[in-house]
Amino acid sequence: MMEGGMQLLNRDGHSISHNSKRHYHDSFVSMNRMRQRGLLCDIVLHVSNKEIKAHKVVLASCSPYFHAMFTNEMSESRQTHVTLHDIDPQALEQLVQYAYTAEIMVGEGNVQTLLPAASLLQLNGVRDACCKFLLSQLDPSNCLGIRAFADTHSCSDLLKSAHKYLLQHFVEVSKTEEFMLLPLKQVLDLFSSDTLNVPSEEEVYRAGLSWVKHDIDGRRQHVPWLMKCVRLPLLRRDFLISNVDTELLVRHHAECKDLLIEALKYHLMPEQRVNLYNIRTRPRRCEGASPVLFAVGGGSLFAIHGDCEAYDTRTDRWHMVASMSTRRARVGVAAIGNRLYAVGGYDGTSDLATIESYDPITNTWQPEVSMGTRRSCLGVAVLHGLLYAAGGYDGASCLNSAERYDPLTSTWASIAAMSTRRRYVRVATLEGSLYAVGGYDSSSHLATVEKYDPLNNAWTAIANMLSRRSSAGVAVLEGMLYVAGGNDGTSCLNSVERFNPKTNTWEGVAPMNIRRSTHDLVAMDGWLYAVGGNDGSSSLNSIEKYNPRSNKWVAASCMFTRRSSVGVAILELLNFPPPSSPTLSVSSTSL
Repeated sequence: MMEGGMQLLNRDGHSISHNSKRHYHDSFVSMNRMRQRGLLCDIVLHVSNKEIKAHKVVLASCSPYFHAMFTNEMSESRQTHVTLHDIDPQALEQLVQYAYTAEIMVGEGNVQTLLPAASLLQLNGVRDACCKFLLSQLDPSNCLGIRAFADTHSCSDLLKSAHKYLLQHFVEVSKTEEFMLLPLKQVLDLFSSDTLNVPSEEEVYRAGLSWVKHDIDGRRQHVPWLMKCVRLPLLRRDFLISNVDTELLVRHHAECKDLLIEALKYHLMPEQRVNLYNIRTRPRRCEGASPVLFAVGGGSLFAIHGDCEAYDTRTDRWHMVASMSTRRARVGVAAIGNRLYAVGGYDGTSDLATIESYDPITNTWQPEVSMGTRRSCLGVAVLHGLLYAAGGYDGASCLNSAERYDPLTSTWASIAAMSTRRRYVRVATLEGSLYAVGGYDSSSHLATVEKYDPLNNAWTAIANMLSRRSSAGVAVLEGMLYVAGGNDGTSCLNSVERFNPKTNTWEGVAPMNIRRSTHDLVAMDGWLYAVGGNDGSSSLNSIEKYNPRSNKWVAASCMFTRRSSVGVAILELLNFPPPSSPTLSVSSTSL
């Protein structure tokens, strides 16, 4: 025992640990107070007319820039006064304060000086906070400026986000002053993008002309370069003739005339479009868009539906969307670009030749040019931007005729008739050909399938299905043609088979969990979705989906409404649902 001390027990290895959670905080608070009073400061930073006192060890501990300055053999390491250039004095003062407090306010008033200062001092946390703030401020009126600012200061994530925002909001951005001031190369880069989000190519053309007319004397010579990036073949024919062909800025250049001829040739020879393919005939697809499944019309009990609903896979919710102008069951539904088409059908009184299309941006339906023939129980499919309608029933007889609609010219044209009359037929597109599958010929349910070649305008028979099927669901997934359910003349089916075009053979796969006919089948996100229909006794609102990797069907969320004789198609949408859409979230029930 030491004199005046106390007696402690001799226990080997016995000790306690003390950890003050406030030590770092309290220490830095104390150092900051000393800095503010000028105590023990060993560095004065000079910027413009401002002097900022600090402690080298604090600055070096949080800034690699200052660490290199004060610890290497640089002259500044031995100096007590250092002058900094190319940095805003207020921003530097805020960042020195941040070194002591770990807190900083980023806002509209300081972000443009704070971000480059934080980049210079390699304070990545503050730099990231500035980028996060700018990201939250993105708007059509400023996204070009933010993109340029991010590029100047090598903020790659912010640059990518601002550019993506620009592509997704191009129509609004193209009307801003920032867009009008862009240099030619940046405009051409935008116009060349496959992921430019536009409701139609007309918006790109209008944006190009507006940009030229903003400085017409300095930019008129750039018109040919701009028109090469506008996808003129995808403009509607009436717009080409009444707007493009009459525009003096376009007519002045011989190169533009060649582009116009290319576009008109694309319109005049629809059957040759596969051979006219180039970047100007390739539809744009918006980055970030997600598939949405639309269920259109149909019937239940004694009702024919005009209402429609849509399923968003991201939220697993159904949303009611605008109703058609006409009630339609036994309807054909298909998507071209960003529009949905409801073709023919039955309204409860008569079979229809009328068509209407749905615009998801405005959430409205509008009439299109009617078919040449009334058709219900028809098959529809899209190939090379053309809408095909085959077979069906006209109110008096079963049909083998087929016709084709071109939305660019708003015209229908007859094509070769099928070899067999088919109502309750389904049609799908596979490897550049149409397949008309099964159906009913007024005397028997069919196992036959025929294939249409648009280049030769001819139908040819392929191998018969394993089962007779009318009112089946038909879709293409991963290069195979799937046929699910239907009616074989004696019962409603749940069996499923698929066709391999390479071997011209059919094989059975796992059956659906529910018997279905008059349903529809679509491929989405690597799954097949069987939607609605009739199980032989009642209309269905249930849905099941097939995973080809596991060869299993599982339940999906049910629709609002029971729908037999329904039409279904997929649209790739960036913003969904439309405003004021009722929603329904229904858990997947066991089938």
